Amino acid sequence: MANLQSFERADYQQVKADLHRKILDRLDLEKLGKTSGDSARDEVLVVIRNAVNAEVVPLSFAERERLSREILDEIFGLGPLEPLLKDPTISDILVNKFDRVYIERAGKLELTGLSFKDNAHLMQIIERIVSRVGRRVDESSPMVDARLADGSRVNAIIPPLAIDGPCLSIRRFGREPVTARQMIENMSLTESMLELLSAMVKGRLNILVSGGTGAGKTTLLNVLSGYIPNSDRIVTIEDAAELQLKQEHIVRLETRPPNIEGKGAVRQRQLVINSLRMRPDRIVVGEVRGEEAFDMLQAMNTGHEGSLTTVHANSPRDAMARVENMVSMANLNIPERAVRHQIASAVHAVIQIARLADGTRKVITITEITGMVEDSIGMQDIFSFDRTGIDESGKVRGVFRATGIRPQFAERLATGGTRLRPALFESRTEV
Repeated sequence: MANLQSFERADYQQVKADLHRKILDRLDLEKLGKTSGDSARDEVLVVIRNAVNAEVVPLSFAERERLSREILDEIFGLGPLEPLLKDPTISDILVNKFDRVYIERAGKLELTGLSFKDNAHLMQIIERIVSRVGRRVDESSPMVDARLADGSRVNAIIPPLAIDGPCLSIRRFGREPVTARQMIENMSLTESMLELLSAMVKGRLNILVSGGTGAGKTTLLNVLSGYIPNSDRIVTIEDAAELQLKQEHIVRLETRPPNIEGKGAVRQRQLVINSLRMRPDRIVVGEVRGEEAFDMLQAMNTGHEGSLTTVHANSPRDAMARVENMVSMANLNIPERAVRHQIASAVHAVIQIARLADGTRKVITITEITGMVEDSIGMQDIFSFDRTGIDESGKVRGVFRATGIRPQFAERLATGGTRLRPALFESRTEV
C-alpha cells in the first residue's frame, strides 16, 4: 500500500476536509457541549476512526490514526497548530501563509512541513482563537491581539492588510515560567548579576527592562517579579496578559480594543491612571509604548517605588530617548529638560537584554541612572557582557564582567537592610 508520502498533499487535505464535514453531520453538537471534555473527545474519536476506516484511501494503519487525530484537532483544537502547541521546545509559531508555517526553537527559525488546507481553513482557526477571548477579526478590523488558554500571545493580521492571505504569530509561554536558576544555567546572566538584581527589586528600585523583539524582556520581568515580597499589593497592566507572577496579592488588568462601532476601547494609560486609585504597592506594566509612560513616571515619583516595566530599545541610552518620546505623546507641552529630569528621578536602573546571533539571550548591561548631567540623563554601567567572538560551533563567546563601579543606589539599599558585597563589583565570568 502506498504511504502518505506518495499520497498527494492536496488529496490528503481534501480527504480530511470531506471526512471532517461528514463527521460533523453525524455528531450531536448540542449533546457534545453538555459532555465533559475528555468524554466528548473519546466519543468523537471513535466516530472519526470508524469514518476513516470506511474510506477507500491509500493509507496505512498509522497514517489513518494520524488522520483521525488531525480531524479530532480540527473539531476540538486549533487544527495543524495542535502538535506545535504541545511541543514545549517551541517558543514561536509563525504562519506566513496557509502552507508556510515556521517555528522558533532554541532561538533559531525553521520551516515545518505542516500546512493548512487553504486560506479559508487558516482564517477559521484564527477566528476560533480570537472568539475565545471575546475579540473579533474581519475586514473592518483586520488586526487583532489575543491569547491562548496557556497564556501564549497571539497576533493575527488578515487581508486587505496582509497581501498573501491571513498571517498568524504565536509567542509561546511555557506552562512553568523560566526560573532565575535556569537563566543562570543558560548563561543569560551570572550569579553576581542576579544577586544585584534581586537586591534592587527587594530594595524597591524602579527598573526598566529594555530589549528588542523576542529578546526575553517578559521572561526577565517574570524572574525579577519573583523577588517582590508576598506582602506587597501588585497591580499588573498589559495589552495582552502574559505575565506569570506567583504572588498572592495581585490584581491583573488588561486593555480592551474598540467594539464593532469603534467605541469602548480601554487604553493602557487609562488603566495606569485607574491603578493609582487601587492602593498598589507596586505597579508592573508589561510594556510601555505610548502616552502611558508619563503616568508610569508619575507613579514611580509619587510613592509607588519598586515598579517594573519593559520598553523596546537597543541600548539603555535609546531606552531613555524612547521614554522621553513616549511622554511627549501625552501632549502636555512639558519642556524637554523637565521630562528628562522626571525620567532621571523616577528610573533607578535599566537592564538591557538581547538575543544574540546564535539564538541565546543574554543580559548585556545593568545600567544605573545617576541623575541629570547638565541637560542630559547621567548613566553608568554596573555590569556588562563583552563579546569576544564566535567559536567553531557558532556560539557567541564573551565575558560577563563587573565594571568596578559601586552604584549610587547601594547606600539606599543598605539603609533598607540590603548590603551589597564589595566583591560583587569585581566579578568576571567567561562564557
